[in-house]
Amino acid sequence: MTFPCSHVLLWVSDLHQAVADFRQLGFRVDYATSPERAKHAHIWFTHGPVIELLTTPANAHWFKWPIELMAGRGSSARMLRWPRGGEGFCDVALQVDALDLRSTVEALRADGMPMGRAVRWERKRPDGQRIRFQFAYPRNDRLPFLVSAYDPPQHPAVADHANGATGLHRVHMSVRDTDEAAIRRLIGDDPGFALQPGAITAVRAIELTGLRLPCAAALSHGADIRPIPVTIPTGTTHVA
Repeated sequence: MTFPCSHVLLWVSDLHQAVADFRQLGFRVDYATSPERAKHAHIWFTHGPVIELLTTPANAHWFKWPIELMAGRGSSARMLRWPRGGEGFCDVALQVDALDLRSTVEALRADGMPMGRAVRWERKRPDGQRIRFQFAYPRNDRLPFLVSAYDPPQHPAVADHANGATGLHRVHMSVRDTDEAAIRRLIGDDPGFALQPGAITAVRAIELTGLRLPCAAALSHGADIRPIPVTIPTGTTHVA
């Protein structure tokens, strides 16, 4: 039982500024909830993984124990880590096709992976539609976490991005040697991930299908977002 990528998380200090900047980069960006209260926004594609922009309250450290009670031991370490690293990719979620994560969580525990609880969540989109899903965090805050299917499904029929992007092709991660076995337990040999040894386990970059040019660093809020490299017969490399 292994899982594909659901979405990559990109922490930003100012969500509204980040939404404006990513729109300037040619992405269609949708707020997850009403813009005036939103802490999340999404860059959707018609299928496959998405990019989630998120921010957290400045006083998030006060919520350490409520977070632990809600999501299980170790969950606060993950959520409080996101802003400490500054702007950029802070986490990655894996997709479970089921609407209920409890059996998946129990299977992973039985397989020796310490897990938090399956948490039921609901949000209300700007158009009023209510979205229900579940998530579950491994106790190791550097491992990818699990997200259930969305009810109702959320991929749009059309997701036009002015910069040509049509999908999230690959997630590049550095992996600490002590995390490698657990990472492989979760993702298997999924070609949607490119792993390399590193001092910490973290998302380093993503490649997007159809993207015409790398995203300007001044607007990408610390995220390395690249076109898919293509090798032509002469041996030189260019981007798609």
